Amino acid sequence: KSVEADNARLVIIDSLNGYLAAMPDERFLILQMHELLSYLGQQGVLTILVLAQHGLVGPMDTPLDISYLSDSVLMLRYFEVGGTVRRALSVVKKRSGRHEHTIREFRLGSTGITLGPPLREFSGIFSGNPRYTGASTPEGADE
Repeated sequence: KSVEADNARLVIIDSLNGYLAAMPDERFLILQMHELLSYLGQQGVLTILVLAQHGLVGPMDTPLDISYLSDSVLMLRYFEVGGTVRRALSVVKKRSGRHEHTIREFRLGSTGITLGPPLREFSGIFSGNPRYTGASTPEGADE
């Protein structure tokens, strides 16, 4: 209704986990998402879907795979450095054009989202078992 009546150009569904819980069968959600995303795409609407993964740390499991419907997929992950919780971001799928393949730290602050340099001195961030391989204390570990 907002797209048709108010000319909305952005729709965010946060989260698909709630949709999945309300559907009697995963197939219905896939069909509904396909139809909804097709319609919104034809209307020129940017649609952002959020799907929470099970497991805050360690191995993660996704209750639903709709990545084939997506033009881009971003992976967000928590990791720990020096007793602080940090957030990592990576583009794992981009349907058209080039995209970078690095994992970067991102921070949410009063001025918005800040992306840091690639996390080159870490490995295992997305596996849930991050290891720091650098020579000195990671930047911001004492914050």
